[in-house]
This record gives sequence, C-alpha cells and structure tokens, in this order.
Amino acid sequence: MALTNEQKLIAHNRDFPKPGMKEITDKVFVVTGLGGNNALLVEGESSGVLVDALSNETEGLEAAAWLRSTGRQPVKTVIFTHSHPDHTSGAAAIAPEANLVIARKPSAPVYGHSSALNGIGAVRGMRQWGDGLSREEIINIGTNPFYEIRQKAAPLNPSYVYNEEELAMTVDGVSFVLYAADGETDDQTFVWFPERKILACGDNYYHTFPNTSPIRGGQYRNVSRWIDSLDLILRLEPEHLVPGHTHALAGKEEIQRVVTDYRDGVRHIFTETLEGMNRGLTPDQLVETVALPDHLRECPQLQEFYGKVSWMVRGIFSGYLGWFDGNPTHLETLPCRERALRTLDLSGGAAAVLAAAKTAAQKSSQNDAQWAAELCDILMEADQLVEEAKSTKAAALRLLARATINSCARHYYFCAAKDLEEA
Repeated sequence: MALTNEQKLIAHNRDFPKPGMKEITDKVFVVTGLGGNNALLVEGESSGVLVDALSNETEGLEAAAWLRSTGRQPVKTVIFTHSHPDHTSGAAAIAPEANLVIARKPSAPVYGHSSALNGIGAVRGMRQWGDGLSREEIINIGTNPFYEIRQKAAPLNPSYVYNEEELAMTVDGVSFVLYAADGETDDQTFVWFPERKILACGDNYYHTFPNTSPIRGGQYRNVSRWIDSLDLILRLEPEHLVPGHTHALAGKEEIQRVVTDYRDGVRHIFTETLEGMNRGLTPDQLVETVALPDHLRECPQLQEFYGKVSWMVRGIFSGYLGWFDGNPTHLETLPCRERALRTLDLSGGAAAVLAAAKTAAQKSSQNDAQWAAELCDILMEADQLVEEAKSTKAAALRLLARATINSCARHYYFCAAKDLEEA
C-alpha cells in the first residue's frame, strides 16, 4: 500500500543522523545530530579547523565536550559556509579559543531597510518552524528533526571576510579551497579539502528538494547560481560530501549519482519555468504544468520535505519577471471587501457560501480542503459570518496540514489554524 504524505514525512526521520561524532577519514570528523545540523572538524598540526558551528550555545557546549572527551585538538579556526544562525550560533561555545573566523562577503548585499520587516518575518518564520506545535504535529522540519527557535545564541564575528570566487588557504598545515557558491544564500561557501577529497557544501545540497523560495520570506535565491554550485560539486568529484543537514555521503560514484539527479531535477524545473514564462504562462498556469520528469520524481533526495516545486516555480517567475503575471485584468484589482461582497451576491449569499465551505471541509480530498479555505476567505473579507468562517477554515487548514508532504507548509497550516481559533 502506498504511503500517505504524512507517513512519508514520518519515514523521512530516518534521513537524520543520530547524535555523535564520526571519523570519516584520518583526523577528519563529522559532528552530527545536535539539532540536526552538521559540523566538520579537520585536525591540523596543533589545532582544529571547524566548518560550521551548530545552532546555539547548548549544542556548541555539547559538541565541545565531545571534542575534549575524545582528545581532539582545540578549535582555532572556524569557517562558516553561510551566515544563517543555525550554522553560526554555537561558535563561541564550541570554539572559544578561535583566533580566525572566516566568512564570505555576499555577492548580493542584504536589501536595505530589511529590518523594517522583522515583525512579519518573525511571525512567518515561527509558523514555518512550527513554534508552539506538538512534536506529533511537527514530525520534522524537512532538513532537521526539529529547530530550537528560542535557544541562546553564541556566535563569533568573522575576523576574515573574503570576496574571491576561489581562494586557496593553508592554516596550521590544513589546506583547503573556498569557493563562492550562491544558492540558499548569497554568501554561501563550499569548503574543499583537496588532499582528502572532502567537500563541505553548506545548504546547497541536503536530502530533500531545495527550498529556493521559503514561505517565511526573504530576497530572491538565485536558482541559476544554485545549479552552477551543483555542477561544481560534480567537477570536484569528492569522495566525501558533508551537507549542512541530513546524512553525509561517501564514495565518489554514489555522490556523482545522487548529486547528478539532484542537479538535473533543479535544472529541469528552472528551464521549464523559463520556457513557460517565455510562452506567456502565468504563475498559476506554470504550477499546473511544470513538474519533475518521471525518472526523477521518486528520487529520495528530490522529495518535497522542505522545498516545493511549485514554490520554486513562483520564486523564479517573481525573480525574473516581477509581480505582474501578464494578464491585464490584474494590472488593478477590486478592493478585497468589494470583490468578496460581489462574489457572495453572485453565489447566493453568505449562508450558502458557508454551507458549501462546511461541506467541502468535511471531505477528505486536498482540493476540497483548499476550496473550503478559499470560500472562508471570501466570507472573512466580506465581514460575513466571520466566526463560523474562521472555525471552518481552521478545520480545512488542519486537513491541508496532514495532506502535505512538505514540513514548512504543514507547520504553517497548523499554526495558522491555531491563530484563527485563538483570535
């Protein structure tokens, strides 16, 4: 019997490594399972070089205890693959003696005045991560078993910021090459240890379809450059690939196979979206037509646990053509309340629409639940039967949450349902 999407998301928990520290080759260790993030430690002549530094002070202290208990050298050099806090916020705890902290200057600076959106960004971020939900509701967050949002941060400020596309360095006998690799962020760095054939690739590969357009918001993630970074992985031919999340990969042939399929999947969605846009298709039409090819649709690393094909399509459209979908009707719109009232009048009134919403919300299909939520939005925009519309929409959102394979969408649905019930 085929698994439901919820069952697939539960099964995805097997893709997260257990807490521990594993030696993958001589004097090279992967720290895993502390909140779901990975860190890579390479021992030099008298000190350690650490790539990424976990999510918070608690995780950093636990990792530091592991290092001490196994006789590892003190970490004196820290390299960040990118600036997201789940990769940097344990640095001061795990590496208090660090005297060199390396990061990359973003190729596209953060938009000015972004702090003006901290309020809505926090609300949407909390919903995406499932703040306040039970562990049964969360299941996992796609790339991690969970994310401890409110833990104390212990970051370290970069002491060396590089701006090159490629930079070779040797620190305490450890040679590595830093590559600019835009993707999940505009400051993404690949860290390549050529003598050991080990590549730390940050968040440009993990065991789920990439989240190129997160629903929490953020500036455009360059999908074209993301594809270029996957090509770089294939050119380097690593024998160990250490992503920021999910299991590390070992074996050149296995890495080539997995990353090739991953790259081909992302590239297919990207090129098909651009071609459809050039034919004049709207975002909604593109979402209905652009999909992974049959031979890639069931690839484990392309399942939509964290990102979604439809979100990538919409992000590409917005990033390349902007907000306007090309339909002149949409150059302007009716005020929301007026449109809703006209729709109710056309549909037989608020009571008829509410009855239709309740009927749809009692059915089991995803489309029925979606329809129920949309009908309830009309009622709420028209300020008609609002309390009943809220409760019906909350029920529909819970059905949508359990129907989706995507962890971010699941959490957002559940959190939004709770907000409606508590409003």
